[in-house]
Amino acid sequence: MEAGQPRTLAQVAVSRSKSKSESRHGDADVRAAGGVVRRYRGVTHRLEVALVHRPRYDDWSFPKGKRDGKETDQETAIREVAEETGFRCTLGADLGAVSYSDAYGRSKVVRYWVMDLAADEDGETFEPNREVDELRWCRPRQADRLLSYDHDRVLLDRLKQVRA
Repeated sequence: MEAGQPRTLAQVAVSRSKSKSESRHGDADVRAAGGVVRRYRGVTHRLEVALVHRPRYDDWSFPKGKRDGKETDQETAIREVAEETGFRCTLGADLGAVSYSDAYGRSKVVRYWVMDLAADEDGETFEPNREVDELRWCRPRQADRLLSYDHDRVLLDRLKQVRA
């Protein structure tokens, strides 16, 4: 596979070696991963990103979740985005990690990737689930206003750098 090509979960599973980012953040109490899911709409191909609302916290964020067992960050990101949104996605550029304290005071490191919908996904079918009750596709400016946390806004800025 060529560098920069999107990867599916099966392709990620083939390479389970730890990245430098995983080693650097290995001392966090909570390890998680997620995605900034994007799509391009209309004749002008305007960028939209998917935000999820979690009723438990009454917040808007990018889909993410904790690692299961020996899962890699990439595997976690693909699985969590699918669980929270119902969308199958491919991994794009690594947006790096954000760090913060969670609601219980634990140090949390979440690594994110740009994610694109799989070729046969349109992003229109969302089923509320036990973690997420609403999904919105937003232009970056709308997302900046709706996001609940500054560390998620940092990811929007990183996404703009990837697009440049």
